[in-house]
Amino acid sequence: MENWCLEGVSNDSANSLVHIARFPFVVGRDAACDLAILSAETSRQHARIEQDIGGSLRVIDLNSGNGTFVNRIQVHGSALVDEGDVVHFGVTEFRIRRIDPSLLAALAHQNDDKTIIVGRAPILSDHFVVEERQFTAMLKGKTVRAALQPIVSVSDGRLRAFEVLGRGCVEGLPQSPMGMFAMAGRLGKEVELSEAFRWAGLSAAATFAGDATLFVNAHPKEMFTAPFYRSIELLRAMVPGVKLVVEVHETAITRIADVRDMADRLAAMNVRFAYDDFGAGQARLIELAEVPPHFVKFDMGLIRDLDRANPKKRQLVAQLVRIVHDVGATALAEGVETTAEARACADMHFDLIQGFLTGRPALPETGWAYTPDYVANGIREITVSSWRG
Repeated sequence: MENWCLEGVSNDSANSLVHIARFPFVVGRDAACDLAILSAETSRQHARIEQDIGGSLRVIDLNSGNGTFVNRIQVHGSALVDEGDVVHFGVTEFRIRRIDPSLLAALAHQNDDKTIIVGRAPILSDHFVVEERQFTAMLKGKTVRAALQPIVSVSDGRLRAFEVLGRGCVEGLPQSPMGMFAMAGRLGKEVELSEAFRWAGLSAAATFAGDATLFVNAHPKEMFTAPFYRSIELLRAMVPGVKLVVEVHETAITRIADVRDMADRLAAMNVRFAYDDFGAGQARLIELAEVPPHFVKFDMGLIRDLDRANPKKRQLVAQLVRIVHDVGATALAEGVETTAEARACADMHFDLIQGFLTGRPALPETGWAYTPDYVANGIREITVSSWRG
């Protein structure tokens, strides 16, 4: 017999495991139940769990007053459940899990009281992710897509690089990167998702632009770890011709020693790096001086409406661009949406521009618009009177 358990979250937010030691397994408010839930929303005999003939589990609602739900859908009669499914008895939430036999002994030594006290709640609790199984399968199969956004030269609008931006493509899961990372955060799988996005981007690039310059992102949780360096090494081996740039988010930088070690390791793999979201939090001027990057990507918060900014802000941004140039790095403005913003960036001697004005993220498919001779229309008419030289 397989070993199953119910994973719950206690009042102190700690996860707990309740072993389903026998079948049928009765859940209800009655103290005689195999699992007693002292909640006004739980019936005395609320539901029963049985083992189906195929080995799966079946949850049977016992005409409860507040219902039994599987993956937030109310059960009418019974429903099959499997690993990762989320079950609510009334408003109390559990996740179905197979349990490692090695944990059974530990569970046996816990308090044998199978009573859980739950406060009143008007809605179903939401501790677990219903789509965990689909999300995990997506990560395992790397079933994600990569959109590429062009990065162009300020001086002539010509294509210089792409940034790899992940996208979802599995029905029932988020499509936007923000939605996907929000779900990954709840599941503790941000690193796996970050790796999958990089893999998708470089796989696409290998088919249409084997010598392109690609900016790839890294989640702060994975930075400066051995698995992170291994993943970059594998990508470098997969597309040796691609000019690879790793974006380092400013929130990941806490120690100069880590950044210096990263710079050395990436250089050994012929990989460059960029400080991302520069100016969003701390300016990171010490890191800029101690470990100069190849690129500095100015946060869109600094760039938005830069043409209409007060003189002090414009002067500050221009000074930061000069500092970036003084350490030998390339200044890149993110989030440029208007020609006026692009003109302001040009006047401040930014080198590169990225944003909706110069090209939206696109999937590299048939009709791919960003060919090597691509020129951003929004930049053509800009005359840079103050351009260096």
